[in-house]
Amino acid sequence: MSPTTEALASTPSFCGPLPVRGRAASARQVLIDYLALTKPRLSLLVVATTAMGFFLATKGAFDPALLASVLLGTALAAGGASALNMFLEQDVDALMQRTRRRPLPAGRLQPGEVFVLGSLMCLAGVLQLAVMVNALTSFLGLLTMTTYLFAYTPLKRKTSLCTVVGAVPGAIPPLMGWAAVRDRLDLEAWILFAILFLWQLPHFLAIAWRWRRDYARAGCPMLPVDDPQGHSTARQVVLQSLGLVLVSLSPTLFGLSGGTYFFCALGLGAAFLLFSILFAIARSDRCARNLFLASLAYLPLLFLSLVLDGIGRPF
Repeated sequence: MSPTTEALASTPSFCGPLPVRGRAASARQVLIDYLALTKPRLSLLVVATTAMGFFLATKGAFDPALLASVLLGTALAAGGASALNMFLEQDVDALMQRTRRRPLPAGRLQPGEVFVLGSLMCLAGVLQLAVMVNALTSFLGLLTMTTYLFAYTPLKRKTSLCTVVGAVPGAIPPLMGWAAVRDRLDLEAWILFAILFLWQLPHFLAIAWRWRRDYARAGCPMLPVDDPQGHSTARQVVLQSLGLVLVSLSPTLFGLSGGTYFFCALGLGAAFLLFSILFAIARSDRCARNLFLASLAYLPLLFLSLVLDGIGRPF
């Protein structure tokens, strides 16, 4: 018996139509569940980093219609890929405390409808980018979805290297924004890719450390699961954070930004590295949470300073 069936069996039946308030509450819950399928916070990050690449690639007149087109296509593709990820991982989600209340494991939505919705959103996103933007941006969107769904997602059950693999699709959105404007990928675009790629590694390891028991229960061999003492995890966090600091300074060297960004990046990087070192020393859930929160603050501040300092530069 499914959770939905059990819930229906334990509640009184109604001889008439559902009351108006009940219908409204039910419709609202369905909308909330459909929104949850898209992983809105993750999709927002994807859209924001795409916009960042767009702004930095823009020279001369700003094209709001093109920006709207690339962001719409990106949002559809990201939301659809997230829904399909939940479809593929519904059994794993049911075993983890932090994900068991998602619509599929909780039984509020059915797998078939999630698969159809996710597939249609992915198709719509790719077509939107192909028709309204350009072929390169559409290809990058397709590459993001396929590596996320068919490389990262299955590898989560097999190896801790999934984190590195998963950072690739997570770092592609700035390339999409850049390609939407330039219809090519310049060196500066790959610098943006490298920054986002390196940021994801300590960010996710902080999450994986806090939820390592959950991942172990679900059979996902994340690095903190295979490394119970945390020595390797701590070493990776510090090295990756140090690499992030160095790479984050490179936009100034290639004319993507000026001195203002350089010193902002240096200060933000030093603070982020400090949180990484504190985690490496203590290897506690509290320090992992602090590192996670620091990563959430670091990225938007870094990208904001990059955009504000980089807009209008003749590169």
